Amino acid sequence: MNLNRAMIIGNLTRDPEVRTTPNGQTVASFGVATNHSWTDQTGQRQERTEFHNIVAWGKLAEICGQYLGKGRKVYIEGRLQTREWEGQDGARRNRTEIIAENMIMLDRGNAAGAAPATASAARTPEQPADVQGEDEIKVEDIPF
Repeated sequence: MNLNRAMIIGNLTRDPEVRTTPNGQTVASFGVATNHSWTDQTGQRQERTEFHNIVAWGKLAEICGQYLGKGRKVYIEGRLQTREWEGQDGARRNRTEIIAENMIMLDRGNAAGAAPATASAARTPEQPADVQGEDEIKVEDIPF
């Protein structure tokens, strides 16, 4: 069994950059920073910031481009993917990214107590048939 799943909560480091590929697919890329705090052996509080590259495709990319902005707090769930290319200087380069499949905006800035907004990537053909037709449950539809 294999598992490739990433879940992060952090703040956007830049506005999403939305583009369209030559074959017409929408793609958005942006960064998210997460923090880790701990107390070292001397009792000093330490903090480390990790920067993550996020890529969203299709309808999720459009939603990210429309609603997300630098500084916003967001939950991203997806899978890790490393891509490689050759730079203009001829050197091999690589970048590990989180390919977003779900996104929840955590700081909508509207009425207090409002549920966070969520968005999911469309089901892809490589997913099992029993998952493709599944309806998404919206927070507003839950009766309690």
